Amino acid sequence: MREEGLREVSRALGCLCRGRAGGTGAGYSGVGLFSRDVPDRVEASLGVPEFDREGRFQLAWFGRLAIANVYFPKGSGRERDNSRVPYKLDFHAAVLERLERARRSGARVIVMGDFNTAHEALDLARPRDNVRNSGFLPEEREAFTRYLDAGFVDTFRREHPEGGHYTWWRQWGGARERNVGWRIDYVLASAAAARHVRRSFLLPRVRGSDHCPLGVDLDPAVLGRAK
Repeated sequence: MREEGLREVSRALGCLCRGRAGGTGAGYSGVGLFSRDVPDRVEASLGVPEFDREGRFQLAWFGRLAIANVYFPKGSGRERDNSRVPYKLDFHAAVLERLERARRSGARVIVMGDFNTAHEALDLARPRDNVRNSGFLPEEREAFTRYLDAGFVDTFRREHPEGGHYTWWRQWGGARERNVGWRIDYVLASAAAARHVRRSFLLPRVRGSDHCPLGVDLDPAVLGRAK
C-alpha cells in the first residue's frame, strides 16, 4: 500500500498510522501499524543493515505490551532455488534475540505477521508436495519451533488444534475456493502476554488479498497501566 493509501485508511479508521517502508523498491517489503492509541515508542531496526534495509521489522511499545509487527522473508529466491533460506534463518535469529531481550526486560511480547512458514503438516493442505519447497523446509520449521521453545504460544493453534485452517492461498486454480492453502501468518504471544489473550481468530471469508486477516482480542490489563 502506498503512503497516500495508508493515510486514507488511517483517516477512515480514526487511528494513527506508523509505517516503515522497505528500502529495496516500492511494493517489495515493509510493515505498518494502525493504532488508536499512541505508542510509547516505536522501533524499526534490528541493528543489522542487511535486514533493516528491507523494512521488515517494527516493535511498538504500549505500557508493558510490546507488539512486534514482522514480515519474514521468503527463502525461495528469485530463481526459486531456496537461495534465500540462509538470509531467512539469520533474520529469524535476529528477531527472536530482540524479542527475548524485550521479554527479559519485563515486557509482555506479541509477535505477529507473515512468517512465510507452515510450521506443522496440518498447517498446509498438501505437505507431501512441499517438503522441498521454501516455506516447509525442515530448517525453516525448526526456526519457528525456537519461538515455541522460548515460551511463545501459537495463539490460534492453542484454541484450534484441528487442521484445515489457512491464511494464504494461491491466486489461481480455485485454491481458495477449494481451501488448498497454507497457514503462514501467526500471532505468537509470550507466556505473560498469552494469559491476556481472550480470543484468536482468522477471517478467511474476507477477500482483497491472497492472505486473510487474523488477530487476537486482548484483555486491556495486558498494558499493565494504572486505571
